[in-house]
Amino acid sequence: MKLSVAILALSVSAASAFAPQQISTQSVTELKATSNRAAFLSQLTAAAVGVAFLQPSPALAAKYGGFGAGSPEVLDPKEAIVDTDILATASVQGALKGVKGYLSTVLELKSTLAKDSQADIGPSVRRQLDFSKIRADLNNVNEAFDEDTQRGTDRIIRIILQDITELEAANTQKPGIPRSERRLGIMNAKLTKLQTAFEDYLKFV
Repeated sequence: MKLSVAILALSVSAASAFAPQQISTQSVTELKATSNRAAFLSQLTAAAVGVAFLQPSPALAAKYGGFGAGSPEVLDPKEAIVDTDILATASVQGALKGVKGYLSTVLELKSTLAKDSQADIGPSVRRQLDFSKIRADLNNVNEAFDEDTQRGTDRIIRIILQDITELEAANTQKPGIPRSERRLGIMNAKLTKLQTAFEDYLKFV
């Protein structure tokens, strides 16, 4: 009898050790205090580790991953709740115009690389896809959404900020060394991913 009780206790202990822990993801709105891209990526990595333990949800999961079965996060623009009064304010409309401009910039950069595979797009990325301004504009537009919708759009925002940082890093080349096809492929993939992310974000409004 004592042996059975001991075995049962060990089984419960082992099951508890391997049980998944609830991990909360960090909203981009909580990252506003981040002062530079390196710090942002550090926080982003920590958030991504938490998300990796969650079960995928159907909506747009192939693009941005899931938030867990039955979770309230909205990833389908058709289910988004938008406050039209806030959306109509000058500040949000200005930010929305900025987001559309970023999409145009991404398309221009894709065209530039298509014409010249060795083009240095770094200056354009830093000037026209300014990390801090993009984050501010996206968060500003986000204020027009309800909290559940924001949890969905926050995921897209994190992807955008991460890809901009990685695009700039991929563009960096040592003087006199031509860009390889592999690096060019990485840059084009990042630009395509950015295009899709901006387009998906704009579908919410």
